[in-house]
Amino acid sequence: MLYKKRKRGKNMYQFNRDDYNKRMEWYQDARFGMFIHWGLYSIPARGEWIRSTEEMSIEEYQKYFDEFDARDYDPKKWAKLAKDAGMKYVVLTAKHHDGFCLFDSKYTEYKATNTKAGRDLVKEYVDAVRAEGLKVGLYFTLLDWYHEDYPHYGDRIHPMRNDKNCGNENRDFSRYVEYFHKQVEEICTNYGKLDVLWFDFSYDDMRGEKWGATKLMNMVRTLQPQVIIDNRLEASGEGKGSLAEGNPTPYHGDFVSPEQIIPPEGVKDVNGDPLVWEACITMNNNWGYHGTDKFFKPAPMLIKKLVECVSKGGNMLLNVGPDVYGNIPEESVEILSQIGKWMKRNHDSIYGCGIANVPKPDYGRVTRKGNKYYFHMFENTIGPVPLMGLEKNKVKKIRALASGYEIPISTSWVHSDYPDIVFANLGPNPLLPDNIDYVLEVEMED
Repeated sequence: MLYKKRKRGKNMYQFNRDDYNKRMEWYQDARFGMFIHWGLYSIPARGEWIRSTEEMSIEEYQKYFDEFDARDYDPKKWAKLAKDAGMKYVVLTAKHHDGFCLFDSKYTEYKATNTKAGRDLVKEYVDAVRAEGLKVGLYFTLLDWYHEDYPHYGDRIHPMRNDKNCGNENRDFSRYVEYFHKQVEEICTNYGKLDVLWFDFSYDDMRGEKWGATKLMNMVRTLQPQVIIDNRLEASGEGKGSLAEGNPTPYHGDFVSPEQIIPPEGVKDVNGDPLVWEACITMNNNWGYHGTDKFFKPAPMLIKKLVECVSKGGNMLLNVGPDVYGNIPEESVEILSQIGKWMKRNHDSIYGCGIANVPKPDYGRVTRKGNKYYFHMFENTIGPVPLMGLEKNKVKKIRALASGYEIPISTSWVHSDYPDIVFANLGPNPLLPDNIDYVLEVEMED
């Protein structure tokens, strides 16, 4: 191995709260990232799980490997699109469940360098993302439907799960674990400093030490001591992991990773303290490119869902699925452009913000950064706007965040029955200046 074990505890990574908090600072400030699912499955364009859902053999799937050429692949465009949308980090699927690698692994022939693309696509990606000043993330699956030592018949999700001719008698799972550990070592060694390593995922009895997780994490933490890692060595899109349980294992997740849902009340540990979390969300109904899935979530909805995540102390990782050539769908580009316009005016209410600890208003949500509260108005009120949870005599100023102009505190008689509540006077127009999310920045006395 290329790494040296730390002389710490029992020669393995051990949890340290101060180190953890320092490591997580940029991530909790960022709040918004881009997920990119791209690979061989982009050719049939029926979802990234197509080998499993259609129970395709390796031979049937081979035609997509033979066809893959990444003709229009330009990660500089991807990175710029992410930055212009207000995203602060990007996570790319270096290897998905079908076992195909976008990076040049010396441990397999099943990789982009052996396709018509003929080059290391991850190398180009990390260079492009860094050039835009964004944080670099790589996704790496724990599953591998290509490797001969991964369980086939009887596994709940393997493409050959129902084929009795694909028995597991001569398969050695320990060989598989050694193989994928070596590939993770390559990722942690060959691409400079990584900011996020996104493992996916544990299921049934395939979790924790089944993956050799302590040994794996010891290696990763040694090679990339500041990298932030999700909780899926222990869990999947459901489940919180050992950090939430108050007894972190050496392979604990740095953040909880709810999938396709925003937790109703955020995420807390056994003591009721907030945990770091990130909701990974698709724009339509699939992660990988899908030729007939046009059910895209509109930009206004996604802006409000980003605000919801932040108001509950979480991040949003919003997915795009480029087509086989490497082009991000036009629908996704337009949605990201609209989000970017809103973020340009209102990013102060997102970056570095979190739980406000004031009542959720009927008209929207509240985020907070220090002594500044951001009241997000999804709809207008009848009469002046109540700013619940604030002490009237400590309000320093109220501003319209997008334009900076002063919003006066209301003195109208209509709220005289509520003398202890602060009301903001938006004027006579019942229509908000921003019909998606109009943000009031309220600065309080220290």
